[in-house]
Amino acid sequence: MHIGIAGAGLLGRLLAMELSWSGHRVDVFDPASGPGPQAASGSDAAGWTAAGMLSPVAELECADARVFNWGLRSCYLWPSIVHGLGDPVGLSLQGSLLLAHRGDAGTAQRVVGLLQSKASAPYQPELLDAVRLAELEPSIQGPALAWLLPAEGQINTVQAMQALAAQATRQGTHWHWRSTVHALEPGMLRVQTQASHRREQVEGLRLTQPEQGESLRFDHVFDVRGVGARPQLPVRGVRGEVFWLHAPGVQLSRAVRLMHPRHTVYIVPRPDDMLVVGASEIESEDRSPVSLRSTLELLSAAHSVIPELAEARVVRSETNLRPALPDNLPLLSREKGITRINGLYRHGWLVAPAMVEESLAGGLS
Repeated sequence: MHIGIAGAGLLGRLLAMELSWSGHRVDVFDPASGPGPQAASGSDAAGWTAAGMLSPVAELECADARVFNWGLRSCYLWPSIVHGLGDPVGLSLQGSLLLAHRGDAGTAQRVVGLLQSKASAPYQPELLDAVRLAELEPSIQGPALAWLLPAEGQINTVQAMQALAAQATRQGTHWHWRSTVHALEPGMLRVQTQASHRREQVEGLRLTQPEQGESLRFDHVFDVRGVGARPQLPVRGVRGEVFWLHAPGVQLSRAVRLMHPRHTVYIVPRPDDMLVVGASEIESEDRSPVSLRSTLELLSAAHSVIPELAEARVVRSETNLRPALPDNLPLLSREKGITRINGLYRHGWLVAPAMVEESLAGGLS
């Protein structure tokens, strides 16, 4: 089949890789100027900025059983996906940690109680004493309470985004950058391409060469544009903010969540002594640089559980918008000629492989 994909974020790349591997002819359209990060200022896919936490248990705080099951399935799928890529991608599934200071103990206990009520026996949070915590993560000091959340982990998002695109390209996927999909119908994408790139974008499509904004026909189309799917879907952007810290000497092998009065602050290890620190969500579509308030709150929170971060260096900060629907839950809609996946919110890297698998189950029509 000839497949058209609107959006080259995480979902678009996973779909392109899976579909091209299955022998389909795949064309992907995206407004970014290229496949790498920072390709188009202000419009990068949310997958570039995400910390890549794979946390089916922790996400039960705000998600339903469907997200939990998608998350468990994705944690099973990610190792085989990574193994099949031609480029290295960091992946760890050693569990994650939930931490709380004494002043936030009540909130933490309520959250853990909620997780325990929703998660089945093999996935129950495990309360850690100080000795056990020090054995697992020697650099963590100070929190009054700590739990190990099993079956969780993290993936290196930048490496994965690059490797997925490269593998799909090797399998024959055609990428059409600087091409904005304005509308979709079953078997049709309406694409606006920057004039300077029009010839290279349409060359080889086996279609009548379109004028800008005309319709391109396919056997099946996928809408995975995130916030770009408006107004066809009632999706909103939820601001995420992250800091990249260079912290030589800090030993951290698991993703960490710290309960905080305003945020759930996360700390995620990266290669070469790097750590990603961020907050789960801020209800705003502002893409401006990180605020002073967020800088103080997030970095102070991280320092409060890893004192060695006092000498870390802030390498950069990033902001981006996560696509969310009114119920904050993912959408997977299939009908003849068109599939829509959106609203991955803070669950993107957790649920994407399982949602792609489900969207392709039984074939396309």
